[in-house]
Amino acid sequence: MSNSGPAEPGALTRRLAMRVVHEVGTGARTAASLHAVLRDASLDPRDNAFVTELAHGTVRMQRACDMFIDKHSQRSPDAEVRALLRIGVYQLVFLGTPPHAAVSATVASARPKVRGFVNAILRRVAEEVATGGEWPTIGDELSYPDWLIDAFISDLGEDDAIEALAAMNDAEQPEARTDGYVQGGSSRAVVAEVGAGQGELVLDMCAAPGGKTTGIAGDGAFAVGLERATARIDQLATTCSRFGSGRASPVLGDATRAPFREAIADRVLVDAPCSGWGALGRRSDARWRVKPGDSSRLARTQRSMLATAAELVKPGGVLIYSVCTTSVVETTNIAEQFSATHENFTAAALVHAAFWREHGTGGLVLPQDHGTDGMAVFRWRREPLEAA
Repeated sequence: MSNSGPAEPGALTRRLAMRVVHEVGTGARTAASLHAVLRDASLDPRDNAFVTELAHGTVRMQRACDMFIDKHSQRSPDAEVRALLRIGVYQLVFLGTPPHAAVSATVASARPKVRGFVNAILRRVAEEVATGGEWPTIGDELSYPDWLIDAFISDLGEDDAIEALAAMNDAEQPEARTDGYVQGGSSRAVVAEVGAGQGELVLDMCAAPGGKTTGIAGDGAFAVGLERATARIDQLATTCSRFGSGRASPVLGDATRAPFREAIADRVLVDAPCSGWGALGRRSDARWRVKPGDSSRLARTQRSMLATAAELVKPGGVLIYSVCTTSVVETTNIAEQFSATHENFTAAALVHAAFWREHGTGGLVLPQDHGTDGMAVFRWRREPLEAA
């Protein structure tokens, strides 16, 4: 990206946020790009927080920002200028930044030859914001792809779907557990649904980064976290070492071909890879990366993992399935298919039913319910062996 010279006061933060937004437009993940930008910038904590808000918020609301840009521009700006305009529009529309501050600082961070263009567009947007107006479509207002809005409505009904999508435009602020590990509320709720007892052996089949594995160990169980990605096993090992209470161990292996003997575990958690529809607030770029066929593709892997995990549960033990998505293809459909093909497993009641909405034989939490990621969970108990 080009350099427009020394940044004026307030311009540096916009320029750094623009770099992240631009890189996300070329395929980068917001979190990774932001980490690299902030690592090299050496800003004070307040400016760090501002760049973080600008980058995540602008990526999240880019469709809404583009609606304003395209409405007030007679030509399509290049990718770098569009990224900068998105930054400016986000400040004006969603942060409520005073127009003189948002416009002047954003213009100052532009290349000299496009400053007039950027200034003109942002001043027109500021005038429109001041006078109010209607959003053309719900997709523009909420800033999601149309197909995803339709999918949410199909699965949840219109009212819950729109509320969930709107809630995910404000990302959850995860809290630290008593051991210091920062973890989202719905993930902590899944750990509670495992219901691990003192001294039990629990397998976490898709464990990295290790929050659920160490949460289970913190309840007094011996937790083994399985992770197939060599790039993530070190992260899992570090988490287990720091937060595992001496009872959490990482194992490299594939959850569809788990390297454990049958009927070894008291409880098995399958926190499966999923479409992530419930975490679209926290993962600001995810709404632009998910595809209509993801749920069906991932469901095949989820079924395979559950079938493998079922073999590892002791008679009388518990199998738990969770996914951070609201898609029925990956939640109730998976649970129904598992129950139909595993007659030796019976659906079990949720441990903390009050946290969850009833969802088939399991539970669902939507982002608007408790300010967390959306999540679904199901529990089954394997039939005990008959007495001789």
